[in-house]
Amino acid sequence: MDCCNISHQIDIPEGAKKIVLAGNPNVGKSIFFNSFTGIYVDVSNYPGTTLDISSGKYKDDVVIDTPGVYGVSSFNDEEIVARDGIASADIVVNIVDAVHLERDLFLTQQVIDMGIPVLVALNMMDEAQKSGLEIDIDTLSEELGVPVIPTTAIKGEGLAEIKEAVWDAKVGNSSLKLEAELEDVKFKGASRAEALLILEGDPHVAKKYSTEPLDYRETIYRGRRERVNEIVDKVVTETNEGTSFRTTLGRLMLRPLTGIPMLLLALYGLYEFVGVFIAQTVVGITEETIFIETYEPFIRGIIHNIVEPSSLISQLLVGEFGLLTMAITYTFGLLLPLVVGFYLFLAILEDSGYLPRIAALVDRMLTSLGLNGRAVIPMLLGFGCVTMATITTRLLGSKRERIIAVFLLGLAIPCSAQLGVIAGLIAPLGAKFFMVYVAAIFAVYVLAGTFLNKILPGESTDLLIDLPPLRLPRLSNVMQKTFIKSKSFIKEAGPIFAVGAVAITLMQEFGLLEAIQNAVAPITVGWLELPKEAATAFIMGIVRRDFGAAGLTDLAMTPAQTTVALITITLFVPCIAAMLIMIKERSWKESIYIWFGSWITAFVTGGIVAKLLALF
Repeated sequence: MDCCNISHQIDIPEGAKKIVLAGNPNVGKSIFFNSFTGIYVDVSNYPGTTLDISSGKYKDDVVIDTPGVYGVSSFNDEEIVARDGIASADIVVNIVDAVHLERDLFLTQQVIDMGIPVLVALNMMDEAQKSGLEIDIDTLSEELGVPVIPTTAIKGEGLAEIKEAVWDAKVGNSSLKLEAELEDVKFKGASRAEALLILEGDPHVAKKYSTEPLDYRETIYRGRRERVNEIVDKVVTETNEGTSFRTTLGRLMLRPLTGIPMLLLALYGLYEFVGVFIAQTVVGITEETIFIETYEPFIRGIIHNIVEPSSLISQLLVGEFGLLTMAITYTFGLLLPLVVGFYLFLAILEDSGYLPRIAALVDRMLTSLGLNGRAVIPMLLGFGCVTMATITTRLLGSKRERIIAVFLLGLAIPCSAQLGVIAGLIAPLGAKFFMVYVAAIFAVYVLAGTFLNKILPGESTDLLIDLPPLRLPRLSNVMQKTFIKSKSFIKEAGPIFAVGAVAITLMQEFGLLEAIQNAVAPITVGWLELPKEAATAFIMGIVRRDFGAAGLTDLAMTPAQTTVALITITLFVPCIAAMLIMIKERSWKESIYIWFGSWITAFVTGGIVAKLLALF
């Protein structure tokens, strides 16, 4: 396939111009395409993909429709087809959603940077008006350097004006600051559009010119995003005229002064529902009554009738950490209710349109930690279960973001099971020790994120997220999302808990657990100033975080010692299930760095707090 030339797939008459329609997904391109071409449409398969290309005639020229994309690149089939269509265009008619100008103008600016004549159709103007958005069309046209025509395509408004103005398309104002580097690539025979794609690291276009793709994508994208933000700040004004209550509420959710109290209220609701009702009441029934008191004695009775109770097989199957006891109880008695409860709450936030607004609200704060607002989702999930949250770090935009998120999850986010035990232990100590605990964990979270952001190579991605209208969640959607995600979690995590149960049983049987306890004891007593027996709690914390915290309840400790122990065990390495998931999601090497980083941070922080509390 000849990269970046779509003419080989579509018959272009001699002298005809290629008018290419481009835009983000769901911006109404098909209406514009039908307006240009009428019923005279050809559909052909694009080689090497399952995608079809629609083309038709408008007067003496050819109109080509492209798949909806957020940028011109080659990450998937849709983007490859769109890239080839746009890069070979004589004119690009760029359809932009007026409601999501900040998102859509990134593609607009990229096409302008490619040096292709552009005409912008600013679509969905009626929706923008309902959302209380005023857009200065003249200033937008001036800033972009191309004609901009307002449209409401679904009502047919502005379509005739677009068709009349299509030949007035202009090469706009480039945001590119690497013109010298671009000229070097153009010297090899590439067009400006192709040269830009090579600068952005497109391997297919680089291969066409027998050159290596360059690594300027981050620099170019950052400059383009900053330029788009400047334009949006100049041309968009929010008004309250004609806005609905939902629109006004949606805006209040995004402003720190009103949005943060709303977020705290939502988090309190999450704590009450998952941390109190599910973790204490529901899990009290499922884990204690159903599994520990009923199921486990029943299954032990069956196995002990078949094999000797003291044998290794018996211990592996129904021992303290047995496959048929702890692994089953842990998975279905403890985790499943928490997972279902958390995903149910998350599905309500998502279906209502509030979750993307939380991401946008906390974006600036998380940027300083090397993350963006999207990371709020795994962070929230971490308070339910770190294992589950680690899986959801897949949705983050870069490897460095996933490393930072996984480390922070394992380090400073206590899961709901552990949180319940911690709350029970720290509540009787009074407000002073509670504040010491919260301040220590928060300080470590911020410092660790900031440190990783400084030392890890590369740049984190910007938050590009749609803000859908607020609405009442649909019960069918919420239940379906909850079921699918809960089922997926159990399928992924269940086998890992089984592996963990076998590993811990073998360690216990061969005396490794006791050996580890003796090795850790000097640090526990000498540095942390805790009883020697606290080492057992740390070892148990590897098996299950709440086991570790619960192991502290039987120790005679002062309030200061209890606070130090809780800080240390919160920051200590996550449970074995979360550790195994980390290996699956990241790699052995990265996971080992995370584990040892957690151990060192936990003991260093615990020791510092112990010394400070002794002084005061």
